[in-house]
Amino acid sequence: MISEETPLVSSPTKHEEVYKRFKPAKKLVIVALVSCTGLLALFVSGTFVPSIPQIAKDLNSTAYRFLRLALGSLIGASYSSFYGRKPIYLIGTPLLFVGSIGVAASQTIVQLMVWRFVQALGASPGLAVGSGVIGDIYKLEERGQAMGIFFGAVLLGPALAPLAGGLAAHYFSWRLMQLALGFVGLIIFVFVLFVFPETYHPGERGVDKTDPSELPTWRPIFLNPLRPLLLLRSPNLMAVTIAGFTTLMTDFVLLIPLAYTIGVRYNITNEAIIGACFLPVGLGNMIGAPLAGRLSDRIVVKCRKERGGEWYPEDRLKGTLFGAGVMVPLSALGCGLLTTYVPGKIGLALNLVCLFINGLGVDFVLSPSAAYFVYLMHSRSAEAMAANNGFRSMLMSLCIAAILPMVEAYGVLFTNTVSAVLAWGGFGLLWFTIQYGDRLRAAVDVGFSTADNN
Repeated sequence: MISEETPLVSSPTKHEEVYKRFKPAKKLVIVALVSCTGLLALFVSGTFVPSIPQIAKDLNSTAYRFLRLALGSLIGASYSSFYGRKPIYLIGTPLLFVGSIGVAASQTIVQLMVWRFVQALGASPGLAVGSGVIGDIYKLEERGQAMGIFFGAVLLGPALAPLAGGLAAHYFSWRLMQLALGFVGLIIFVFVLFVFPETYHPGERGVDKTDPSELPTWRPIFLNPLRPLLLLRSPNLMAVTIAGFTTLMTDFVLLIPLAYTIGVRYNITNEAIIGACFLPVGLGNMIGAPLAGRLSDRIVVKCRKERGGEWYPEDRLKGTLFGAGVMVPLSALGCGLLTTYVPGKIGLALNLVCLFINGLGVDFVLSPSAAYFVYLMHSRSAEAMAANNGFRSMLMSLCIAAILPMVEAYGVLFTNTVSAVLAWGGFGLLWFTIQYGDRLRAAVDVGFSTADNN
């Protein structure tokens, strides 16, 4: 179990040699490929949002159900720990291709929901398994910055996806965008097949540790996809997961009804222009991720030096506090006030500034939190990230359905205020975890990693 006294630096071991398997250039290629898969996952959801009015019209439905990627993420992460990372990508990308074609051909809301499920199942391993890959190839001292670079590349999705989806919906059809996603998934499949190596540490996969006589001969072994959620018995992991939920929820409170809030308030009916209004959030995400990763690494080094070389895992979370306590809640509150009381171009411009700050703040929370998860559960990093993403997504799938009705019933200011208050609650959880992390880890040990096996 990790404790405040666990030393970070130990003599070189065989475990440390595993991070030298790939040259720096090869690591960059690997990061580029997993970033593309993560980016595609966010495109799957992001290109949908500006098209919601057109989709509702085409399918005779006014309801919007946000189909999260929770189940696929949990399945992909569980099997990646047993069979390795590469097989998950080789199965997921073809599923994404088939699902995207099905979505494009959908004629009813039921068909859309079924094919969106298949599409999400294929896309969902992108973030969880991708985070695991980063943990596979980068050692502890490099991981925060590497995770920031990964998230920075992946989170180009929120910057570009709504704009691309809006352009496609306005000038062509939302169906064309879905076809394009499918073919991009097929291209990524080819690159993974021929370029991407297996990154899981040799001999550490579940299949490597299982007696061949116990393995099925004609089918994959059955794994419980909900098993990673048991990791959230840890108060540390659960607190950071809920804080991530309250933080990310502000993003969707601002973005999901954007066509009905900013769009209506400032008379924007063009889907392409509405898509462009998503750009500041995505740019904030893209800039915030690498900055947050670098900042969290510096905080860790500084705090370790002050302790005489001793390692305290929760130091990495200190970089989340300004984003969680100031940038995220105040930007959400600001958008509500501006949309309600400030008309014209000035109101629109200030709203876009708040959206940028929100995107920046969200990543100041999520990027260090992801590095914290990978550190605490290094041997099960993909499962830990899947538990984080999956549980958070389950909560969001319940809450997102209430956003538009809440805006219609109580107004944008009230809705944004509620999301800001929840975000401050998440800030409180992060602060509590930083202050009492060692006691919380001692209370429930779910198999935490140490500096020696990271």
